[in-house]
Amino acid sequence: MKRVPALQISIFSLFLFLSSCQQEKQANILYIMSDDHAYQAVSAYGYGLNNTPNIDRLAEEGIRFTNAFCTNSICAPSRAVVLTGKFSHVNGHLDNSSTFDGSQVTVPKLLREAGYETAMIGKWHLKSDPTGFDFWKVLLGQGPYYNPDLKDSTGVRNYEGYTTTIVTDEALNWLNDRNQEKPFFLMVHHKAPHRNWMPEPKYFNFEEKTFPVPDNYFDDYSNRGRAAKEQKMSVIVDMMIGYDLKVINPDTTVSQTGDNWIKGMLGRLNPEQRAAWDAHYDPIIEDFYSQNLEGEELALWKYQRYMRDYLACIQSVDDQVGRLLDYLDETGLVDNTAVFYTSDQGFYLGEHGWFDKRFMYEESLGMPLLVRLPGVTEAGTSSDALVQHLDFAETFLDLAGAAIPEEMQGMSILEPIRETANSGGIPGDWRKSIYYHYYEYPGAHAVKRHYGVRNEQYKLMHFYHNIDEWEMYDLEKDPKEMNNIINDPAYKDILLEMKAELARLQVQYGDSEEAAEKLIPIQS
Repeated sequence: MKRVPALQISIFSLFLFLSSCQQEKQANILYIMSDDHAYQAVSAYGYGLNNTPNIDRLAEEGIRFTNAFCTNSICAPSRAVVLTGKFSHVNGHLDNSSTFDGSQVTVPKLLREAGYETAMIGKWHLKSDPTGFDFWKVLLGQGPYYNPDLKDSTGVRNYEGYTTTIVTDEALNWLNDRNQEKPFFLMVHHKAPHRNWMPEPKYFNFEEKTFPVPDNYFDDYSNRGRAAKEQKMSVIVDMMIGYDLKVINPDTTVSQTGDNWIKGMLGRLNPEQRAAWDAHYDPIIEDFYSQNLEGEELALWKYQRYMRDYLACIQSVDDQVGRLLDYLDETGLVDNTAVFYTSDQGFYLGEHGWFDKRFMYEESLGMPLLVRLPGVTEAGTSSDALVQHLDFAETFLDLAGAAIPEEMQGMSILEPIRETANSGGIPGDWRKSIYYHYYEYPGAHAVKRHYGVRNEQYKLMHFYHNIDEWEMYDLEKDPKEMNNIINDPAYKDILLEMKAELARLQVQYGDSEEAAEKLIPIQS
């Protein structure tokens, strides 16, 4: 049952517009989502890899969630879950090959009914055109890092510049032109830092230092199953020297995987951009081929090159978050605007030797989530409540004081936000575990289909389809998930409890392995 009326009224009554006339208004909602932004690469999370002062402002002035998770770690399905408040098997968008059914009930449609002006700007990646928005302007597919094409209701237009900046420019333009008499719901979706990590020129020389290598970078996956061993997302083996690391072989007689892809990307650059690019990367290419690296030296070189480009792209995202926050300050909107920053999922930064996402292991499952709600959040606090993308639609509706449809499957995170402000704890009736299901196999990176459950200490996963293997981890004793305890007799009772909880969640959310095989009946 949805606990809607009393809770919504009590929370919404806290969220007042502090104007001179003391008139109560609905809260504006600014939702900023980047793509593949690992929580390890937000400095507020304390990993020390980079510095993100503007994103960190939301943690300093609001709340940081330490247990925020996706439901299906891949780009398009995550976006569909945010829009619908329903798991992939319910909203119908299971993988990146799907086309989103825009006729279904979504949060922008409901907010528009509640009096909001709604807009979507940036990466969409759902194939069908956006619905439920008064205004939308989106990238085609993944979108490039430079000189993107953006589509709106009138057609497609090319823009010159760096995509992260352009997306923010368009968001600010909409904020200036919107109906000032209505509250707004604005989704700003960045393409960065999605593969293949092409920085903007001002960050070409970002952090020219040696980054600490994860201690499981050379993981041999002993005591893990086939899924970890058979993936195709290894920095060492699968990351392309050309496409991913921009090291194009100067010998044009040599065919190198990925060279044509990166050459196509570079073909979008104008002469000024290309000159700056070549001035930075040509010396890197020359130095790389002069060293003739092999084995461990090559593996470590690839990691450092990857990290520099990936983190440089994030610096641009942080800059643009700062522009949006400054706009709220300068226009007086700050006191009545809820701001959310997150990513569509997590990302591997060399842990287990990997890049990309997809698995239910922590670095892919987890995501950054920082929220600032003036009048509700307590500045500089954090919450360990288990929250998911699934919860965002209900949270937005809760903020608006709008009814939440019974078919939505999440919970409003205003509950743990409010409890954190009141007592520093988690609501007693908050969820104790989260459910996950990944479907895209066979597919890119060869990650097996799997589903699972995670609570505060344990995680249980089942890999299926062309495999039948279980894995369980004690996250307190083994946070890096190196030791599969599925057959450890000491955990026999815990295993039974976790399997029972998994079965309970599948009933609650209407999912099952058998139903999943019917939804995507692909054979490897």
